Amino acid sequence: MSLVLDPTAQDLLFREARTASTFTHEPVTEEQVRAVHDLVKHAPTAYNTNPLRVVLVRSPEARRRLAALMDEGNRAKTGAAPLVAILATDNEFHEELPSLLPHFPQAGETVFAERTVREKTALLNGALQAAYFLLGVRAAGLAAGPMTGFDHAGLQKEFLDDDHTPLMVVNIGKPGENAWYPRAPRLAYEDVVTTV
Repeated sequence: MSLVLDPTAQDLLFREARTASTFTHEPVTEEQVRAVHDLVKHAPTAYNTNPLRVVLVRSPEARRRLAALMDEGNRAKTGAAPLVAILATDNEFHEELPSLLPHFPQAGETVFAERTVREKTALLNGALQAAYFLLGVRAAGLAAGPMTGFDHAGLQKEFLDDDHTPLMVVNIGKPGENAWYPRAPRLAYEDVVTTV
């Protein structure tokens, strides 16, 4: 075999995993979320920037506010999922760099002094961390339902601030009845990979 990861784990993380649309009522615990974070915090980011921020939407009142900002097709499942997480980027991540990048503590003041540079860096590296977050949810034996269909400006105003940019909203839990759509086609190796 070319892969060292156990085939069962390959299936759990990739082959059998789908974007879930329904969930059971089994709660997602704080311990499960901490375990996901403890795993995925090791994902690589440029300059160890770690710009991803996660807002857990647990209260019924906050869930109603969030559901109102979701596109119509995403409202019911957002309201019914055991846990919903807002994944966002922190555009002021450079303030943490003295502790995150001890061998180059001045990076925040030099490389990332300009806001536009920070926003581009946060977007790319936050998206990378978000992908790892989804894999971490799967590794915890849970299903994820990531969505980008929502009022971005409204969500930012309601749950974040001007220094944080929303990336996606993720429903999390044990998959419910008819949770999966059929697997959609994927591009073949020859359509993706070229050698020069």
